[in-house]
Amino acid sequence: MTKKFLKEHQIAFEEHNITKEPQYIDYLQEKGFRSVPVIEKNSAPIINGFRPDLLKTLIAQ
Repeated sequence: MTKKFLKEHQIAFEEHNITKEPQYIDYLQEKGFRSVPVIEKNSAPIINGFRPDLLKTLIAQ
């Protein structure tokens, strides 16, 4: 749902799929996350999970 939202609003993103790139599981766990998706900006997490309310703030940027 998050990817669909980003695509529909033409927000560029880089995807790291934890199934295909399991090293990102460790990366996310080190940052304290236990679920996906995690959206980062400049390596700082800004959204965890599907949060349409917070995703809408990306449109304004």
